[in-house]
Amino acid sequence: MRNKLLAGAMALALIGCSEKSAEDASISNSTNSESPALAEEAADAAATPRIGIETAPGVAFDYAYTFRLADDRISKVQEEHAAACETLGIQRCRIVDVRYQLTDEKLVEAQTQFKLDPGIARKFGANAIASVEKAEGVLADASVAGEDVGTEILASQQRSAGSEAEIARLEERLKAGGLEKRERAELLAQINQLRGEIGNERQARRSGEARIAWTSVAFNYASDGGLPGIGHENPFASAGETLMRSGSTALSFVLTLAAALLPWALILALIAAFWRSRFMVAVRRQMREKPDAVDPAAPPAG
Repeated sequence: MRNKLLAGAMALALIGCSEKSAEDASISNSTNSESPALAEEAADAAATPRIGIETAPGVAFDYAYTFRLADDRISKVQEEHAAACETLGIQRCRIVDVRYQLTDEKLVEAQTQFKLDPGIARKFGANAIASVEKAEGVLADASVAGEDVGTEILASQQRSAGSEAEIARLEERLKAGGLEKRERAELLAQINQLRGEIGNERQARRSGEARIAWTSVAFNYASDGGLPGIGHENPFASAGETLMRSGSTALSFVLTLAAALLPWALILALIAAFWRSRFMVAVRRQMREKPDAVDPAAPPAG
């Protein structure tokens, strides 16, 4: 059961780090290596409502950020984020995937995925935003998706308890004896099936517990379309967009005008064809009455 738990509010809460909480204290050692200016930017990132993990016990969260930067700064910022994770240590932060790609349009796209201690995931994201802003980039999108894994774990435990009780009942039936060979085989098959289901439930619970214990955080890096030496505003891209908008407007006007005039043009064409046919009929009638008259529609002689 996957729920979008206050995605909009929590996306804003990702950058709320002004309070002095126990969470901040838990990672203070890991942030000592960052510059004072960076720490101050992270603390003042935004004064938004704080929604911590204590308000949603048993929920596994997935954080996703999208940053826009100049192409030549993406790799450096990506390395900074990876280094920040390494500083925290593998007990609290692990890098699970890193990608860097130059697209066919010569734009850079990159991604880094982390597994973090849930207690520091929000602060880690806030520090990442600060480092992006320091590199003259922007946070383009942020979202938090939550899944109520704790409830599913509890339901799994109850299903396993029911299966174990059923196994105990079937084993008592086997011990009682007096069973035919076929009936005994059926009971053994049921017991094996129930044990298999218990094993599957146990594995599912372990996966759920791992999801709660580690928060998934994804940083996506996208090109801002700027040019080196010009800045974030690309004049060529702006000119191209203006040209496309102008062409689209002109095409829309032509199509609208054609749609408005086409019915009247068809009506006029039909009227002209009707009167022409009437005229030709009248001419031919006069020719029959006057044999010496020349048919205007006939080809010239010779």
